[in-house]
Amino acid sequence: QVQLVESGGGLVQAGGSLRLSCAASRTIFDINTMGWHRQAPGKQRELVARITVGGTTSYADSVKGRFTISRHNAKNTVYLQMNSLKPEDTAVYFCAADVTGWGLGENEYDYWGQGTQVTVSS
Repeated sequence: QVQLVESGGGLVQAGGSLRLSCAASRTIFDINTMGWHRQAPGKQRELVARITVGGTTSYADSVKGRFTISRHNAKNTVYLQMNSLKPEDTAVYFCAADVTGWGLGENEYDYWGQGTQVTVSS
């Protein structure tokens, strides 16, 4: 079991930046993949970025070059640095853990946080 708690969301103007944090209740050394997902109003939840225990990352095309995911295993924390934010980035952002897999699909994740709201004004 692992509990995940997101923080760092808020209201920001277009072009601004936010850094989201995801604190895990226990070590994440043995969690193969951590991911950030988002769900905008009226839309399906989508995988935004993922990072494996070895540091391999991947991003949705819509955020490549703007978002950076990182993990600090010793602090049991995963981050999502979001730069050059756009109004279409407005969503609830969720942190999730795929303990044994590569986290390539939504259904692969075992544990989820409650989410943090990000709102980007134009």
